[in-house]
Amino acid sequence: MTFSIIGRCPETGQLGVAISSSSISVGARCPWLRAGVGAVATQNVTLPALGPQILDLLEEQQLEPAAALERALNANGWSQYRQVTVIDSQGHTAFFTGKEALGVHNAVAGEQCVAAGNMLAGVQVIEAMVQAFENTPGLLAERLLAAMYTAMAAGGEAGPVHSAALKVVDDHTWPIVDLRIDWADEDPIDKLNSLWQAYRPQMQDYVTRALNPTAAPSYGVPGDE
Repeated sequence: MTFSIIGRCPETGQLGVAISSSSISVGARCPWLRAGVGAVATQNVTLPALGPQILDLLEEQQLEPAAALERALNANGWSQYRQVTVIDSQGHTAFFTGKEALGVHNAVAGEQCVAAGNMLAGVQVIEAMVQAFENTPGLLAERLLAAMYTAMAAGGEAGPVHSAALKVVDDHTWPIVDLRIDWADEDPIDKLNSLWQAYRPQMQDYVTRALNPTAAPSYGVPGDE
C-alpha cells in the first residue's frame, strides 16, 4: 500500500524521506529522521516504533544501518510483516522486506538512497525511483519528489494513492521541511509538490527567524509567527 524513497545529499549532508500510500496520513506513521544521524521509512504493516529505535541505535550504539535494522526487528517481533529502509549520516544503507509483505514488493539501494514499496503495479516502480533520484540534480527535496513522480509514471501502486509526505533534516534538531497531504481523493503527490513549491521560497526564512528573531522577515499576515 506504500512506496517511498530515503536519501542523503552528499553536498549538504541533508537527509530526507518522500513517501506515498493508499492509506490515510502516511506522514504520521512512516518517515523518521534525525539530523546528523539518519533516516528511516517504516511501511507495509507499519510499526512506527521501529523508526526512533533504529535512529537511537545508529546514534547511541554507533551501529551500521544493517545491524541497527536487524536488532530493532528482532527486539519487536512480527518482522515478517514489516518493510523498512535505513540510511545513515554517511550514506550507508540497509533494507528489509518480510515474507508477509503485501502484493508485489521490491526494495533497491542506490547511490545515497534506498527505495521500497509494496502492493506495487510492478517491481520496476522501485527501480525507476532509484534511477530518478540518482539522475536528478538540485535540492534533496526536489530529487525525492522527482523519484515519486517517476514512480507514478512507472505504474505506482496497484490501486490509487491518497496520502503523501516529504520530510528533510539539515543541521538543526527540527526538520527544515515537513510537508504532508493526509488525504486526497486523487493526486496527493501533485498536491505535495504544490505545497513544496509554495514553501520552498520561505524555507530559509523560517530557519533564520528561529535562530535570530531580530533578522526574521515578516509576511505581513495576522498572527505571523
